[in-house]
Amino acid sequence: MSPSNRRRKSSRQPEKASPLLDPRAVDLARVALEELGDGEVGEHIGVQGLGRNVATHRFAADVPGYSGWEWNAVLACASGSRHVTVNELALVPAPTGEALQAPEWVPWAERIRPGDLGPGDLMPPLPDDDRLVDGELSQRGLDDARQRWRTGDHGPTSEMAEKATMNCRTCAFFVEVGEPIGRNFGVCVNEYSADGHVVHATYGCGAHSRTPLDDHIDGPDAYDDERPIF
Repeated sequence: MSPSNRRRKSSRQPEKASPLLDPRAVDLARVALEELGDGEVGEHIGVQGLGRNVATHRFAADVPGYSGWEWNAVLACASGSRHVTVNELALVPAPTGEALQAPEWVPWAERIRPGDLGPGDLMPPLPDDDRLVDGELSQRGLDDARQRWRTGDHGPTSEMAEKATMNCRTCAFFVEVGEPIGRNFGVCVNEYSADGHVVHATYGCGAHSRTPLDDHIDGPDAYDDERPIF
């Protein structure tokens, strides 16, 4: 090796560690996050360089409602300087992908559910609503309604119907709705049962018009407590 090369090698100084990575930078990031006052700042879990002069320090977070999130503090330092500044503080989902986040946004038309409509609300049908044809109820709309009523709370497979000894078809409180719905459905007009609801003809309940009087009297024998005791 030539003398000139030896001189260049001996004069080369070891590079100093970046001030963004030393313990003082960690302390600076922690203090800045704690000053936010938005939740506990846990252990330092890593640092990620975003460039020669910028780094993100990561800390565990214990914030109610934010399971799987972490604190991030972005620090910066100008070239040739040892002075570190805080650029940004944030609570972000951890890269493990276990953070509790809001579900994927769903359009209102797909999010609405039966029973959501309230007084004064407006819900026009969609332009391609297959329940309607030229503004009139379609066969698909009729079939869907029959299916809902057949499998619903007032259908033949409901718990009430399965425990009933007689069905609606023979009940005086059953009023057929007729066409286009058909004879298998009617409206219950018994105020003590499914009053005002569409029921299937093979639905049933204990308030059938032909229920014998003795069937619903189940109590102890009468006892006269007014007779003289001597």
